[in-house]
Amino acid sequence: MHNIIKKYPVIAILRSTPQEDLEAYTSALYEGGLRVFEVSFSSKTAASQLEWMKEHMASDTCIGAGTVLTREAVETAVQAGADFLLSPSTNPEVLDYCRVNKIPLLPGVFSPTDVSVCLSYGFHTLKLFPAAELPLQYIKSLKGPFPDTEFVAVGGVTPQNTSTYLTSGFAGVGIGSSLVDKSLFQEKNWTQITENIRLFLNSLKEVNLL
Repeated sequence: MHNIIKKYPVIAILRSTPQEDLEAYTSALYEGGLRVFEVSFSSKTAASQLEWMKEHMASDTCIGAGTVLTREAVETAVQAGADFLLSPSTNPEVLDYCRVNKIPLLPGVFSPTDVSVCLSYGFHTLKLFPAAELPLQYIKSLKGPFPDTEFVAVGGVTPQNTSTYLTSGFAGVGIGSSLVDKSLFQEKNWTQITENIRLFLNSLKEVNLL
């Protein structure tokens, strides 16, 4: 996970994307410059959508499965072709299965205990969730006793506050519902969505955060 986040610090989270919009929406995000996607497995269509994305999107796209809560979900996601997995929690069954099978995993943590559990399974790149519920300096408090960790902020992250998270010490961010303007999505204004994503990523490049 470290290599993925280091190369692409911004993860686009797709949750319950209407099937009829999947191709246009993912194309718009890709054309805007995004390369890492998380398909949330909280949706019944997640596995099939991930399979479609793996088959049809460009080869430089990295596609993961999110909200993976059980070993069964892990197996389903891997079978669908997931390049990596994300979880909002520290389920020992998920941690152990991914460790044994060398599956890239971004486990979710909220407390020092969660971090300690993940480290015991060999996972050092972690998802702080929900990040917006915690003060920005919280990451420094965690890194004190756990200096060999890095964190991806997920939950409450927006294009507008991404730079704040990255300059506060986070290695990356995951952005879900706030990634694009809802009205643009409803209007299917894919061209403007692409342009907005491009402007967002360029703003991060201008201050050397990408």
